[in-house]
Amino acid sequence: MSTSYSIPPQTHIGHVHLKVSDLERSMKFYCGLLGFELITTYGSQAAFISAGGYHHHIGLNTWHSKGLPPASENSVGLYHTAILYPTRRDLAVIFRRLLEANYPLTGASDHGVSEAIYLDDPDGNGVELYWDRPAELWPKNGEGSLEMYTRALDINGLMNELK
Repeated sequence: MSTSYSIPPQTHIGHVHLKVSDLERSMKFYCGLLGFELITTYGSQAAFISAGGYHHHIGLNTWHSKGLPPASENSVGLYHTAILYPTRRDLAVIFRRLLEANYPLTGASDHGVSEAIYLDDPDGNGVELYWDRPAELWPKNGEGSLEMYTRALDINGLMNELK
């Protein structure tokens, strides 16, 4: 391209649409466990869910995937869907909920700019649950550039948010 273009800074990703093999099972995960609310369904093949009444943050459908196995981990496709929580305490609440449900986690990390919990949905789609630290606390190098990292999440510190 010949001209430079920068996407407007107010731009954000509005929703993700996932192919799932079993809509009811996915609804139990996203609504029953994670707490999203059902906004509408398209028969028995699709559901649209959200936080706070938005038209949808996540679309779930079985249009091309009903009863099929998860995508191979070693193929192209979605790495994970990231769900941003407003506060560290909110992340602690969902973390405790996952522990109480004995839901398997795939990781928990501190990235400097954020803290994250990782898991897979019932179809093997990666899910990141995270909160962002305030921008003024983001780690920077000597030149002032952002310096993200991956370290073990301070689980005890996170859980102290619930006290």
